[in-house]
Amino acid sequence: MKLKKIHPNLQKALVENGLTEANEMQQETFSTIKSGADAVIQSPEGTGKTTTIVLNVIQKLEKTVGESTRALIIVEDKEKVLEMEGLFLKYGTYHDLSILGVHDKGDIDYDKNIISLGLDILIGTPNRINALFSSAGFNASTIRMFIVDDADVLFKNRVDAIVQRLSMSIEKTQRIFFCSEITERVETLADKVMIEPVFFEMED
Repeated sequence: MKLKKIHPNLQKALVENGLTEANEMQQETFSTIKSGADAVIQSPEGTGKTTTIVLNVIQKLEKTVGESTRALIIVEDKEKVLEMEGLFLKYGTYHDLSILGVHDKGDIDYDKNIISLGLDILIGTPNRINALFSSAGFNASTIRMFIVDDADVLFKNRVDAIVQRLSMSIEKTQRIFFCSEITERVETLADKVMIEPVFFEMED
């Protein structure tokens, strides 16, 4: 996959899994995400938003540093958690990043124990992430990337209040929303929690 200054090990894993060409969204957004700017990225369903999240997080974190979570990704449901976890394992073959996927049907005590042992990337449903954040001992100050996938769907289901509360509890981080449609709720929350966000709107 030809992206400017992509990490060679990430490039290798992507090519091995058949991703040799970046699509328009991946090309357009790569530099902005790498720069650390806040962003709202709209692209039609089925255009590789999940893959874009995964490759950018791997690119940015690169390797394990310390023991606290550095990327927090909120997704719609258990199926999305498992899908994204699988992509991180596939494309992160040559990186030593530790990943945990959490959802409402999992064991919260198990989740807490794994997080306390040290973690790079936490993927989860809004309610489970909220419950973990509310419990003692979660260090939010180390989170460098706060990403919401399918933001339009999640906010339509009225979890924007949870996302706002989580975002406000992280002092300094990069905030990115991915969506199929930039709805009024997406735009409103971006204005509330982001610093001069860059908006990307991809055609069908």
